[in-house]
Amino acid sequence: MDVPLWLALIVVAILGVKLVRPPWWLVAIFLLGGYLLADSFLGPLLSTALK
Repeated sequence: MDVPLWLALIVVAILGVKLVRPPWWLVAIFLLGGYLLADSFLGPLLSTALK
């Protein structure tokens, strides 16, 4: 069964928020920080480091 990566990430994120119950401001910081980091000059560096 082929599951798209974006769908798997959404499911894991929803389960993580429901089970761990982090504060919403922390979730927002992670989402915004990840978005800004991916769009910065560090994006390609992180892409090669995570492979």
